Amino acid sequence: MKTVQVNDKKFSLYISENEIKEQVKKVAAGMNEELAGKKPLFLVVLNGAFMFAADLLREIDIPCEVSFVRVSSYEGTTTTGKVKQLIGLNENIEGRTLVIVEDIIDSGITMREMLRMLKEKNPADVRVASLFVKPGNLQVELDIHYRCFDIANDFIVGYGLDYDQEGRNLPDIYKILE
Repeated sequence: MKTVQVNDKKFSLYISENEIKEQVKKVAAGMNEELAGKKPLFLVVLNGAFMFAADLLREIDIPCEVSFVRVSSYEGTTTTGKVKQLIGLNENIEGRTLVIVEDIIDSGITMREMLRMLKEKNPADVRVASLFVKPGNLQVELDIHYRCFDIANDFIVGYGLDYDQEGRNLPDIYKILE
């Protein structure tokens, strides 16, 4: 079993880079079909979704735009339950089709708050694309249009996801060893 040390925690290999890229291609193919003719604005949630967004957008072959937003509700390995908007949206999104690109949806609280903030700006459509979803941990109802993996309620690191700001550069996904 392949393991890595990130800060004070050990993690074991959970999902390989190749498996991730296969799923990202499948999700992108669905987006290309469903969003054709809409010129969507992809809103990439920093910091965690940068790798997912890069691979996803390389597979998008329809006209689109990309922007970055930053929201956070994590400290260490747990969610604080309080959303902090760190960097706001500068584009006019009224009447636009938006795709929020997120690394992981855990409790859903952050995404619900982000959707609320965006809907106040009157977009035509808002869709959510997440690399990972933890269905067993969702505390709110969400319509997640595009997802690569449903996973258990394990803490994971790699492929953009961090543990106390480290481990984002790992090409695979690792889950914490208790």
